[in-house]
Amino acid sequence: MIKTVASASLAVHEKLNIKKRRIQNGESTTRLSLVTGTHGDELEGQYLAYMVGSYVDEHIDLLDGILDIYPALNPMGIDSITRGIPMFDLDMNRIFPGSKNGTMAEAVCASIVDDISGSDVCVDVHSSNIFLKEIPQIRISVPTAQSLLPYAKLMNVDFVWIHESATVLESTLAHTLNTRGTKTLVVEMGVGMRITKEYCLQLFDGVMNLMKSLGMWKGKTKPVREPIVSEGREVGFVNSDAAGIFVPCADFGENVKQGEHIGDVLDPLTGTVIERVQAVCDGMIFTLREYPVVYGGSLLARILKASAGGERE
Repeated sequence: MIKTVASASLAVHEKLNIKKRRIQNGESTTRLSLVTGTHGDELEGQYLAYMVGSYVDEHIDLLDGILDIYPALNPMGIDSITRGIPMFDLDMNRIFPGSKNGTMAEAVCASIVDDISGSDVCVDVHSSNIFLKEIPQIRISVPTAQSLLPYAKLMNVDFVWIHESATVLESTLAHTLNTRGTKTLVVEMGVGMRITKEYCLQLFDGVMNLMKSLGMWKGKTKPVREPIVSEGREVGFVNSDAAGIFVPCADFGENVKQGEHIGDVLDPLTGTVIERVQAVCDGMIFTLREYPVVYGGSLLARILKASAGGERE
């Protein structure tokens, strides 16, 4: 069943329609919401939504519950390859929970929140932007870590990043839903404007495993990996000191030592290496620059610092 969650009039007799697809079978009312497309340049979730929806369709007799798929919260952004809501220059994930009596964008966000609220679990899928590539990870805040970490460990991600509460934006969909009692996991993976199939396949296994754990899925699922959890560990940020072209020599998931060579910033005009980029700490690289043009201060990598005692996982 396809339902219009929110609708608004646009110019030239057009309408903005945000839709979801509900797949329901059996007697259970357990509900999982799979949400994506909040940012128009994040496309990994589009493929994941297709994979999960088509697979459940093919094995509908194994579903006992409700699966709600929201493939495009920001359809105008996806259609125009724009990160935010076009024409309004707004980041949709900065205006939740919205308001029924507010602007068009605020009213749409309010309707989305009302529709997702009440789900047993919501999986909010994001990609990175066009500049950075992220290893498949789940990001949760310190106040929600106790309730969300058991679910995050079911999702077959490589890494769970627990943010300090001071860094959590209250205007996001995930924060809004969590404060209303709907357990919401934020997935980050891949890079903007691209689909990384292997990451989507990895998360597909995680979503099915989560459904199995919730009692919604009676079929077999594949074993999932145990993620590294950032709890009690700091994150090191590697930033460029110079402008040029960044060429990495390290990769995702690699464990590096402080001072280890992880890339270079090159000057194509002079044919020289203008910065030898080094790891700022011992640990695992979980974010790496994808777009090569950099300036002073550009983020090149994030490294999860090694756990106490110096051992590396």
